[in-house]
Amino acid sequence: MRNQWPVLPIVAGLASGLLTGCGSEQGDSGGGDGSSVVVGMSDKVLATDPASGYDPGSWLLFNNVFQSLLSFPKGGTEPEPDAAESCSFTDTQTKVYECTLKDGLKFSNGDALTSEDVKFSFERMLKINDDAGPAIMFPMLDKVETPDDKTVVFKLKVPDATFPSKIASGAGSIVDHRQYDAGGLREDGQAVGSGPYKLESFSDAEAVFTVNENYKGTADVQNTGVTLRFFDGDQGALKKALLDDEIDIAYRGLTAADIADVEQSTGDAGVEVVEGSSAEVQHLVFNMDDPVAGKLGVRRAIAHLIDREALIKDVYQGTADPLYSIVPAGIAGHNTAFFDRYGSRPDKAKAKAALQDDGIDGKVKLTLWSTPSRYGPATDQELKTIAAQLNDSGLFDADVKSVAFDQYEKDIAAGKYGVYVKGWVPDYPDADNFTAPFFGEGNVLGNNYANPTITGTLIPRTAAETNRSSTDSDFGKLQDVVAEELPVLPVWQAKQYAVVHENVYGLENCLDASTVFRFWELSKG
Repeated sequence: MRNQWPVLPIVAGLASGLLTGCGSEQGDSGGGDGSSVVVGMSDKVLATDPASGYDPGSWLLFNNVFQSLLSFPKGGTEPEPDAAESCSFTDTQTKVYECTLKDGLKFSNGDALTSEDVKFSFERMLKINDDAGPAIMFPMLDKVETPDDKTVVFKLKVPDATFPSKIASGAGSIVDHRQYDAGGLREDGQAVGSGPYKLESFSDAEAVFTVNENYKGTADVQNTGVTLRFFDGDQGALKKALLDDEIDIAYRGLTAADIADVEQSTGDAGVEVVEGSSAEVQHLVFNMDDPVAGKLGVRRAIAHLIDREALIKDVYQGTADPLYSIVPAGIAGHNTAFFDRYGSRPDKAKAKAALQDDGIDGKVKLTLWSTPSRYGPATDQELKTIAAQLNDSGLFDADVKSVAFDQYEKDIAAGKYGVYVKGWVPDYPDADNFTAPFFGEGNVLGNNYANPTITGTLIPRTAAETNRSSTDSDFGKLQDVVAEELPVLPVWQAKQYAVVHENVYGLENCLDASTVFRFWELSKG
């Protein structure tokens, strides 16, 4: 996710004994008694203003406090009306998108929600253009028109068939124009939206959400409120809080070892591990201007030597899947370009040949750059395992250096790293969101890679196609080009886990490829 490459804290658990649902025998309502639910996570919520936040923690807040014109239904990847009664393209070029609002919409403070607020929200986001915000998702948006209080018309500069998915994400959050400054961010830790919940309070320790009685949308709220407690990367404290019954759910941050210990400590009398689908991915990124990583032979040698299956077994204990392309499995358009080009098992002979083809005969000295928690609690261990795999071949002299995230981002922007790790949580479940942000003009990788066929033909053509299944061929070509030129090396695709007390229901409806964690689905029995 998102233009700063967000946290990818895979909630790792044991591959054995996992549940795909929790309390599903209670029926769709979850069988709960309407009590408040306490959720703990190691992520931070970096913003309460949707013009700024572009990280998983902030979008979790946005998806529950704010409403968008469209939203993703549980288990679905096609957006459906939410604040809107209906939305559609009104031209054949996918450049004019019109929505009609539902009757009687109100914000949590009682103010009426009209087309003026929708227009204000998008124009405000683009005007502020915060470096840590989602404005980067809307370079195609030309203007927003409001013919009347219920009608919103988006005029696009270029065709974009994925526009409905973009406005269904947290980036499409609608704010009250009476409560937000058109030219500046709200920094008081408060939020006024029209979503299922109100943000009652927000601090470094927790955020408290209560049910929004003015809400009018698709969510059927199953609890009286949610408290979100922040553990700031402290997996030990998160685990202890779960074992001490201080939280009902541990979401985002427990390592595989933590979950194993939790299961052993509680036996059959306390917690369950719930697994859901996920489109989160992690890549090695190569700086194409680096004197070492910029050599194609070096990149291809690494691709021939990395053992994803061993990495996942040893570091993640089976809680991720090997990833062999930039578009993950489960997303339309996915192929296995890297598997087809480099195989799944280490091949020293091919790695050596790749180096020799580039005129390299001696050991390649290389540093793999990591950051300790931003992309998950096992990132440093993962990079050390990859370095060991490279060194075991006798072809590399690789080491690992880990840097705090703020400095890490600055150094990447300055071009100081040759090889570094990045994680991605999608904004919306479409192959476009795994390609355009990385390889389009002004992409977020910071690795000095550009390919005119990708930027000039494949990305524009796929963006304009309303029949998304018709884009598979072009996305396949794009993935093949990336596998051949190797600006990035896909490593793994996350599985999504949370650990929950067995009297809590509905969590299976919160863990899917849309990445929307739906507070309203949670209940306690």
